[in-house]
Amino acid sequence: MKLVKSLLLGSAAGLAAVAGAQAADLPVKKAAPVEYVRVCSTYGAGFFYIPGTETCLRVGGRVRADYIYVEPEGPLGRVDDSIGFRTRGRIQLDARTATAYGLLRTFVRFEITRDTGAFNGVPGVVNTNPNVDQAFVQFGGLTAGRALTFFDNGDIDAQTMQGVRWSDQPNVNLLAYTFSFGNGFSASLSLEEGRYSGRAGLAGDVVGEGAGLIAGQRSPDVVANIRYAGTWGSAQLSGALHQLRAMPRVAVIGGVPGVVLDDTNYGFAVTGQFNFNLPMLGAGDNLWLAATYADGALGYLGFGGGNPIEALYDVNGDIETTKGWQVAGGIRHYWTPEIRQNVFASYAKVEYGSNAIAAPSDFNEWQVGTNILWSPVSGLTLGAEVQYINRDFDTAGVDNDDFWTARLRVQRDF
Repeated sequence: MKLVKSLLLGSAAGLAAVAGAQAADLPVKKAAPVEYVRVCSTYGAGFFYIPGTETCLRVGGRVRADYIYVEPEGPLGRVDDSIGFRTRGRIQLDARTATAYGLLRTFVRFEITRDTGAFNGVPGVVNTNPNVDQAFVQFGGLTAGRALTFFDNGDIDAQTMQGVRWSDQPNVNLLAYTFSFGNGFSASLSLEEGRYSGRAGLAGDVVGEGAGLIAGQRSPDVVANIRYAGTWGSAQLSGALHQLRAMPRVAVIGGVPGVVLDDTNYGFAVTGQFNFNLPMLGAGDNLWLAATYADGALGYLGFGGGNPIEALYDVNGDIETTKGWQVAGGIRHYWTPEIRQNVFASYAKVEYGSNAIAAPSDFNEWQVGTNILWSPVSGLTLGAEVQYINRDFDTAGVDNDDFWTARLRVQRDF
């Protein structure tokens, strides 16, 4: 047995030696290097390098749930929904690359909103709305795509749920360039899609002459601003030029036949918007103010959906623009690092021309509200808001609007 055991062990040792020699003669393939995701701290928290590139990417999003109660208006209020439910989901990507020509940035934000009840304004209707909220490219001073209008001061974060009457930072399709002068000063010139509150007065009846047509858009809204930003906050002065066009028509006006109606006019808007940090009151405290005057461009006051009408024909067949102005503001105070309160208000005035045909009533509107927001953990916000809205019409027999709303919100940002 000892002899057999010795022969087996010797054979195994010989085979192992031969195999080792052959393995030593084979080419050795190196393992592929493992590329780990690296944190990119250049642009703030949440960015990481896309493997194999020098591009930093941040993936974020939001889920928001809102619940609203709107006080019914008058005896016909039974027709309208008083409660409403809204759920909104958001996904966004922010990619940034440092180049020899400056920062190259691409940003895209998708939102899907599902509204029912009072959020729709039409009883029994469920509205699901997919939306490209923002999608733009920035390269140096160039901005192209869908982004915050350059009419507004992007530093203002009103943190209202319902919103008060002001331009309210809408996102629009645009092509813009920003000139930076240093020391916090800059100026921008932007070509933007038209912002409309309604031009029905240019397409409706003119003394029984029948309906006309709104003419096609020939010029974008031209927006320009000058801005200063410092440690105390920021200030921005902006202006916008807005084209009004209708199909040319011939009408009977004042008993005179063959009057050619004006088919092109221009409106404008100017605004001053200010954002102030208030560290003397508390960390994170803030005050904002916005004042705007518009002539034939009431969309820049925060109105939309065809009410009010931004221009009407007058008794001479000319386009007569509607004028209006607004002032809005709010203050934010942190009672604790987790609990903050916003108080906000706005006042707006709209006046139709004295010679405008079939003009609606002039009116003024004021809104006031407050909310309490609690963030028990980072990224989570629980809040409640109440708001009062009053609209007074100058024409006798036209009922004034006077109602309040209440809203609850649960929101998670990541």
